[in-house]
Amino acid sequence: MEKRIELERRGRSPSKIMELNLDNCKSTSIVGLTEEFEKLEVLSLINVGLTSLKGFPALPNLRKLELSDNRISGGLNALTCLPKLAYLNLSGNRIKDLETLEPLKDLKSLFNLDLFNCEVAQVENYREKMFALIPSLVYLDGFDKEDNSEEEEDGEEEEDGVEVLGEGENDDDCVEVLEGDHEQDDEDIDGEEEEEIDEEEVEEEEDEDEEEEDVPLDALYKEYNPVGDDDYEAAEGEDDDDVVLEEEEDGDAQRGQKRKLEDGED
Repeated sequence: MEKRIELERRGRSPSKIMELNLDNCKSTSIVGLTEEFEKLEVLSLINVGLTSLKGFPALPNLRKLELSDNRISGGLNALTCLPKLAYLNLSGNRIKDLETLEPLKDLKSLFNLDLFNCEVAQVENYREKMFALIPSLVYLDGFDKEDNSEEEEDGEEEEDGVEVLGEGENDDDCVEVLEGDHEQDDEDIDGEEEEEIDEEEVEEEEDEDEEEEDVPLDALYKEYNPVGDDDYEAAEGEDDDDVVLEEEEDGDAQRGQKRKLEDGED
């Protein structure tokens, strides 16, 4: 147990530790736990193997003590040095009779005691006798004198603390706020849809422009067939014929002149 305490301290001073967990550390008695832990409020010693509480230190601020699943059969007077102890769990120990529990009546702050799975819980009129033995006790094994569970009462207290809205203007205000929020959500949704539509139209226009730019000039010229093209081609044909005729006439004239020169020389 001493090594476990040293480990849980983590270099801190015992006087500054408020919670200490020593579960499963295996020891038959309290060793290494001293009054230096003066600010300790929560101590857990579950399944340690304790057979005796002899030497339990005086801890003036301890409020919760877990001692379940040990082998304690007596010696509870060692706990009377815990003036602020409010919660004590002794379930799963070897406590057999009410006389063993009598020292607990000196714990004036004790209001929650758990003796579940102890032989003493089989004693006739066990619950009535325990509440009579410890006047400060409110919960025994998780239930009060009227057999109301601790969890149920906690739930009722939470419900009592909930504020319920009344009828009238408050309800109308809530409806108006909800309607206003709903309208605002609709406007936001409509605005988002319009923006999405505009973006789609812009993208379609850009795609069309890109398609037009990709068309080759040759294809445009081939497809272009304005009215009057036939006449234009015909006119061009006529001009070509006239040029040919003129060239032929020029050739004949040159040949005629050449013959005249040849005849003169002769």
